[in-house]
Order: sequence, then C-alpha cells, then structure tokens
Amino acid sequence: MSDLLSVFLHLLLLFKLVAPVTFRHHRYDDLVRTLYKVQNECPGITRVYSIGRSVEGRHLYVLEFSDHPGIHEPLEPEVKYVGNMHGNEALGRELMLQLSEFLCEEFRNRNQRIVQLIQDTRIHILPSMNPDGYEVAAAQGPNKPGYLVGRNNANGVDLNRNFPDLNTYIYYNEKYGGPNHHLPLPDNWKSQVEPETRAVIRWMHSFNFVLSANLHGGAVVANYPYDKSFEHRVRGVRRTASTPTPDDKLFQKLAKVYSYAHGWMFQGWNCGDYFPDGITNGASWYSLSKGDHGDYFRLLLPGIYTVSATAPGYDPETVTVTVGPAEPTLVNFHLKRSIPQVSPVRRAPSRRHGVRAKVQPQARKKEMEMRQLQRGPA
Repeated sequence: MSDLLSVFLHLLLLFKLVAPVTFRHHRYDDLVRTLYKVQNECPGITRVYSIGRSVEGRHLYVLEFSDHPGIHEPLEPEVKYVGNMHGNEALGRELMLQLSEFLCEEFRNRNQRIVQLIQDTRIHILPSMNPDGYEVAAAQGPNKPGYLVGRNNANGVDLNRNFPDLNTYIYYNEKYGGPNHHLPLPDNWKSQVEPETRAVIRWMHSFNFVLSANLHGGAVVANYPYDKSFEHRVRGVRRTASTPTPDDKLFQKLAKVYSYAHGWMFQGWNCGDYFPDGITNGASWYSLSKGDHGDYFRLLLPGIYTVSATAPGYDPETVTVTVGPAEPTLVNFHLKRSIPQVSPVRRAPSRRHGVRAKVQPQARKKEMEMRQLQRGPA
C-alpha cells in the first residue's frame, strides 16, 4: 500500500517529464471539452460525472480513472484530487487537466507504472470546485490589480472556510472522552454551507476515499492536518506548536514523499516562509476553521496492529493484523449475536393479589446521569 501511495503523490510532479505540456488557461467551456476529450480518447478507463452545480449553475465535473469505471472493487483504494477551490488560484485547475491528459496518454502508451496505477486504484479528479469564482478572476485579465478577485464563490463565500467545524467536537471529545472519527454532521449542516461545499460533502459520503489531495496556489509547501489549532492563532505569527492528528507520523510521511519528489520544495525556503523539509502541520502555520479535510479511512504505516470490529447487537471481535508495504490484505470478521442479559424482576410487597412492581429508581437515575455525561457540546 505504501508503494501505491508514493505513486499517487509523485504523479503531479512527474507527469510533465513524460507527456507534452501546454501552458494555457482553460475557461469553463474549455475545461468541459478537455474532460470529455480525455474520455473519448480513453473510453475504457475513464468516466465523466457531475457531483452537483455551482451557485450560477455550472456543473462540478469529475473525471474518473479506473480499469472498471463506475465500479468500486474490493481492496482497491479510492483517491481524489481537488483543484481550484479558490477561483483565483488557477494552478491546481490546470495541473488537474494536465494530469488527466497524462494518465490517458501514458496508459495508451502502455507505461507500466501508469497501467498498474489505474488497475489497482480508482482515481477521481475534480479540476474546479469553484468554477464561478474562476470565471470572475479570468474575466478581469492579467494586467488588472486585485489578485483576490474571484477567490470566493458567487455568493462571496470562501469555500475553504465553509465546511462543518468538526474539529471542535474532536477536541471536546479528546478532553472529555468520545470518538475522534466518523463524527455525525450537525443536523442543520445543509443550510449552513454553499452549493459547492454541499456537493463535495455528498461526494465524500458516496465514495470510500482513502486519500485526498487539495491543490492551492501560494506557498510552496505540503500541508497536513489538523488545520485548526487547539488555541486561536493568527496568520503571520509563527509558533512552534502544532495540532497533530492521531495519525501524525503517517501524514508527515505522506507530506515528505510529496515534498522530496518536488524540485526544491523540500529545501523549505519560499515566498518569505521557511518550512523544514517543505512540509507543515496546518495549525502550526496558521489556524483554519471549517476547512476541507473531510473524513478518511485509516491509513497505516507498515507494522503489526490490533483491529476490533463492533456492531450493535453483536459481540465485538479483535484480531491481530500485519500491514505490509505491498498489496492490501483482506480481513474478514464474523460477529456473533449478543445474548441479551435478562434482569431479574423483583416482586414488591402488595396487599392486592396478583400485582407485581419493578422498582429500580436509583438505577434509572444513574442511567440518566450517564446519558447526560456522554452528550457532546451543545
């Protein structure tokens, strides 16, 4: 699996060495034509689909690469690339289009590295999450001031600060007890987010994405979670403290794979900033609330792990699993139904014949207190 992840992270940095690169901007209609052009050239391994529409009605098109497009295959990881979340940041958008052309062309050329990647991975590419903002930025031309024009969507909202803030719940649970994964979204989340954000969240719910890369313009650095710090931080004020996830070693490893595959990102110096090894914990750089990290399946470095499976109404089962650097291994769990524990019924004394009472006021009170303690933040 680690070999596969390395290939995934190297892709953006290697394709320009093989396939011819045409540096030009693609307006929305050009972008759509490019995606369908790739699909027409590689119909057996591609699929174009829409995850929704922008505020102004533009489709959010995704190009999928797989040896079985449209089908999830067991043990085949699903990964996604997202570009152009900020409409004025065009680099990620263009890299996604060039990556799409590269994958198609090299597959047709029987490049074995690319053939294996497409056979063993299902890749989803969203070149532009903010097509409305891009059109606003592109319309002003290159010689006009105002580089932030088009950054937000058509409603003036920064999409990278528009996702539900699950970090607050995670930090609360870490302090008082509770899960740090698979957290439910707030009941009113749909009314709190923009159409583009809503589409991406539903997209993440529809696919079991194992890994994701979100490309921005600006600093040359590989940024890994968490983005929101435990304490409030101000951008531009450098602190040494970071806010790591439970999988911090893995995220640092992935970030370094990307950084050291780059021509000079790993050197650390760029645009007035210095990032050791060319990577940074997001919160250590500056705190970002409601950013796009999403949910993810547990990625693991090679080693021996204890894995438990639980389900309501069944006895839990725990197994020891060896995770290697090669292909993934299937582990099946066979859970047995739990045998319900029947509480004895106490007979209360009564003068009337045939009347029974189940008196447990103290137990009921303790149960209610426990439920209150287990609630999350209001």
